[in-house]
Amino acid sequence: MLALAALAARVQATPPRLGAVRLVCIDGPAGSGKSTLAELLTSQLDGAAALLHLDDLYEGWAGLTGVWERVEAQVLAPLRRGRAGRYQRYDWVRGSFAEWHDVPPCDVLVLEGCGSAPRAVDADAVLRVWVEAPAGVRLARGLARDGEALRERWLEWMAAEAAHFAAEQTRERADVRVSGDPAPGHDAVREFVLLR
Repeated sequence: MLALAALAARVQATPPRLGAVRLVCIDGPAGSGKSTLAELLTSQLDGAAALLHLDDLYEGWAGLTGVWERVEAQVLAPLRRGRAGRYQRYDWVRGSFAEWHDVPPCDVLVLEGCGSAPRAVDADAVLRVWVEAPAGVRLARGLARDGEALRERWLEWMAAEAAHFAAEQTRERADVRVSGDPAPGHDAVREFVLLR
């Protein structure tokens, strides 16, 4: 099993690379368990960490393309210079960008979402985590959350993310790989199996 306390200690023991910020990227396919792991890890960091979900920065269902430019310009570049980042949240219901949110300099920034660990982040990240689960499990989780009416959107997203991950070699470049698909009888919310 993944020892979250050990992972948090590893992050805190690594010198910051994004200015004074330790950047942790939790990447992997949609529905694999990234958000859950990110929330658990952030809680292990005892208030020293901020959590940013890429779901708030994608420009809708086609948002995997172009999201990294917004992350870099709005969040990472200012933090690298010791200044607060600021991003505009995407409202999925309205289908447009909405209010702005500040990301003040912090000890650790946990960046979670599909596409959060491209090659462009390698010099800044202290830890790149890959979370995976079988496609059927991920699709079932997504449809349980978003509804059956969005099945085609989910399938399109899954194809786009697969192409992105292949081009970026995200899984292969990860420092840590975990499975977000626990064995039967185990807690799907809290248990992650360390793959590497």
